[in-house]
Amino acid sequence: MYGRLMSLLAASLMAACVSAPEPVRRTPPASQAEAAAMAAAERLEALAHGGDAAAGKDAYEVCSACHLPSGNGRRDGAYPMLAGQHTTVLIKQIADIRARLRENRNMHAFAAELRGARDVADVAAYIASLCIPPGNGRYELPDGNSRITEGQNVYDKDCKDCHGPQGVGDREKGYPVLAGQHYRYLLRQMSDIRDGYRRNADPDMVKTIARHGDPALVSLSAYLASLPPPGVPCAAGKP
Repeated sequence: MYGRLMSLLAASLMAACVSAPEPVRRTPPASQAEAAAMAAAERLEALAHGGDAAAGKDAYEVCSACHLPSGNGRRDGAYPMLAGQHTTVLIKQIADIRARLRENRNMHAFAAELRGARDVADVAAYIASLCIPPGNGRYELPDGNSRITEGQNVYDKDCKDCHGPQGVGDREKGYPVLAGQHYRYLLRQMSDIRDGYRRNADPDMVKTIARHGDPALVSLSAYLASLPPPGVPCAAGKP
């Protein structure tokens, strides 16, 4: 029954991928500190639950309207690739969005449909079970090779210690996979973190990225999008 409801909801909200309506929250946070506390509590509860991928498949149907059944998101960077991302990262970001610690208007209505920490953990477990779909949005201008080379230099200097030599992050520490993410999504998120629009970023990340102007972020995003994401590739013919 729940799976059918999620299917109906996903269909009715398909158009909301462009401009999702603002949901009414039962207990809206009064401050950023309260939002952080709400998000942290749900994150810890979800991590303790562990997640059930089979149960998460039904809950993910509402997410698939924008992120696609494959978890590949959109190659134009409108929605990130989720397949291959660490469960710890997925849980944190969903909890932050649900608590409004991370503002994401298109996600609010969808995240609000999850019934609590158990659903958050189950969705993350299901996403983690997905194979890695082929193809991602990359930097496509003629100076791509020089951008990638410059981006690797920036990455090796400032990002490698946390996100690893190949951009695969750290599950235990909650550092996200960056390798293979869509170029435009990476560029938008790094710019938003640098410019103070994304409030839930790690403080160390904020300090690091604040040193870089737009050209460096373009190159860094181009380099990361060129890296192979971790995980099992989808079989030939599977999207």
